[in-house]
Amino acid sequence: MKRTALLGAGLTAALLLTGCGSSDDGKAELSVSGAYIPQPVSDSMAAGFLTVSNKGGTKDELTSVTSDLGEVTMHETVDSAMQEVKNLDVPAHGQLVFKSGGNHLMFEKLKRKPKQGETVSVELHFADSDPVTVEMPVKSATYTPKTGH
Repeated sequence: MKRTALLGAGLTAALLLTGCGSSDDGKAELSVSGAYIPQPVSDSMAAGFLTVSNKGGTKDELTSVTSDLGEVTMHETVDSAMQEVKNLDVPAHGQLVFKSGGNHLMFEKLKRKPKQGETVSVELHFADSDPVTVEMPVKSATYTPKTGH
């Protein structure tokens, strides 16, 4: 009798846990905003900034960025020192922000020097989500976005 009660209680607990999932479908819901590249001063390097928002209940990871402009690497700033990173988290219900003085994209070995008014296409690659293509407008070298990015 005790064994049946324990099995029943265990089964009930398992069923309750299974039904306790969140209303999210378990996926990241990614979107990109505020993308831009300041017109580079250098012929060989440029920086890029954007915000990746995740409205989903599951985190994802930005694992790489590609562009026809040249090689793209991701950098973070720690204690005012820039260091290259292989991936960056996009938190559930949060944002991954690339901004001047913080996380940023570095375009290196440029195939051409982008000029103000042009756009540069990049593709963001994630650990779990499909790639996202972003058209990044080239702004003036001294451009500062009003949103603080």
